[in-house]
Amino acid sequence: MTHSRTHEDMNQMANVYDKLKELGIELPVAGAPAAAYVMSAQSGNTVYLSGHIAKKDGKVWAGKLGLDVTTEQGKLAARAVAIDLLATLHAHTGDLNKVKRIVKVMSLVNSTLEFTEQHIVTNGASELIAEVFGDAGKHARSAFGVAQIPLGACVEIELIAELA
Repeated sequence: MTHSRTHEDMNQMANVYDKLKELGIELPVAGAPAAAYVMSAQSGNTVYLSGHIAKKDGKVWAGKLGLDVTTEQGKLAARAVAIDLLATLHAHTGDLNKVKRIVKVMSLVNSTLEFTEQHIVTNGASELIAEVFGDAGKHARSAFGVAQIPLGACVEIELIAELA
C-alpha cells in the first residue's frame, strides 16, 4: 500500500518541532559513528539510519532484558533511542518536517533466552515516533531478541524514513 501526504495530513501533523516541544523533548546533538560506518545514508527519497544504541545520562545503557533490565526499563531505553534517531534524522535532513513517513523500525533487544517481550520493549520507540509524526509515524517493524549488542547496550534500533 502506498501512502502520500495530503494537505490535510500535513496540517494534522503540524510542525514536528512543535510536537517535540509539546512532549518536552529537546533533540540532542546527533552522535558520531563508533566504527567504520556512517550514521545515515540516503538513496533517492529513502533515508537509512544506522543502529543507535541505548544511552542514559550520556553513557551506554547496558544490560540484558530478563536478567538485570526490566521490560519497563527496556521500553524507556527504546524511547531514548528513538529520540537519538530523530536527532540523527534531523541532522541528515536539516528539517524533520521533510519526512514524508517513517517506513520501518528494526529493534535488537539484548535479552536472555527466556525473555519474550521484545515487542513491548520496542513499543517505547514506536509509540514515540507515532506521537511525533502522527499517521506518518506508523511504521512496519521487526523486534528481535539477541544474545549481545555492541558495548553491552540493552537495546539497538535502526530506522528507515521516506522524505517528501
